[in-house]
Amino acid sequence: MSRPLPPERSIPQRLLTLIFFLLMIVSCFWVVQPFILGFAWAGMVVIATWGMMQRIQRLLWNRRTLAVIVMTFIILLVFIIPIALLISSVLDNAQPVLHWLSAGHLVMPQLAWLDSLPMVGHKASRYYHQMVAGGGAQLLATVQPYIGRTTGFFVAQAGHFGRLLVHLALMLLFSALLYWRGERVAMGIRHFAFWLAGSRGDAVVILANQAIKAVALGIVVTALLQGVVAGIGLALAGIPYATILTVLIILCCLIQIGPLLVLIPAIIWLYYTGDTTWGTVLVIWSVVVASMDSVIRPMLIRLGADLPMLIILTGVIGGLIAFGMLGLFIGPVVLAVSYRLVHVWMHEAPCPDAPPEEVLEELFEDTRHIAENQRQIRVPKEH
Repeated sequence: MSRPLPPERSIPQRLLTLIFFLLMIVSCFWVVQPFILGFAWAGMVVIATWGMMQRIQRLLWNRRTLAVIVMTFIILLVFIIPIALLISSVLDNAQPVLHWLSAGHLVMPQLAWLDSLPMVGHKASRYYHQMVAGGGAQLLATVQPYIGRTTGFFVAQAGHFGRLLVHLALMLLFSALLYWRGERVAMGIRHFAFWLAGSRGDAVVILANQAIKAVALGIVVTALLQGVVAGIGLALAGIPYATILTVLIILCCLIQIGPLLVLIPAIIWLYYTGDTTWGTVLVIWSVVVASMDSVIRPMLIRLGADLPMLIILTGVIGGLIAFGMLGLFIGPVVLAVSYRLVHVWMHEAPCPDAPPEEVLEELFEDTRHIAENQRQIRVPKEH
């Protein structure tokens, strides 16, 4: 017995159905909103380290349970514990410095060594002391209240430390779940994308996966390596607060500013304090750290995906500005997918092979024909 066809629905019924589905989507988003950030970070980490998990699984007699346990401990030891210790160290070390600055102990240095510079030393020293006498004290008096406010800001940020730990714990939990059912989740995403846009949608998912791997290998790993090597150099040179400076170097490398923004002031400080030996060593060390960017990053990006370097770097910087730290992965994914889709769309048509002069002559000829036809249409109307 065949089922009767449903009656044609009216416009109010369709509108109410659409409103109902929109309310369901918003409600679902509202419910899962506290978990979105942790799940997003877990997805990035799992995609970037999926190959490592498969190799570990093969070494552990193809036991997925053992591989998931090992990868969970690796994430705990490599990501969560170092991040928690670094943030705690930054908060503990930054507050005494800010309290000291806000207490009025900050004075402009005299820079007596300027007089010893050949040729320009005397003029530079005189101009500097004139600047200090004219506006240096007033400048410090203006800045110190804001330094006090900055102290309060860091104290307030300490309250967000617990929230960050919650997100890290959720990231660890979701990572274990994704490792356990990674193939099923990936196939579900690909199935949904194929339902939306056919093979193009499936290609978009695969390109996003490749872009995330390229960023994780080329940008994040390079930044971590540069930060660790630079931090070792700062610690050996005796630079105070080397842990905080290492964190700053990693952040500068992630946003593609480079490590020299932190290393050059450290070198200047060493020479200023008279430690020229370690200052020279740190100069050589800084050159090595800065050159790691141009050697290691292209090789690692090529391992993740065959994408142009400009696309990846532009996506990293733009994504960071637009979405924060999560944009480190979102930006390159969006640009890489768009680049590939536009590239395929353009090559669906053959490349033009006619000479430019013939193309322009054909365009002008078509324009003349259109103008002549319009003139012939207007003439009968006038008669």
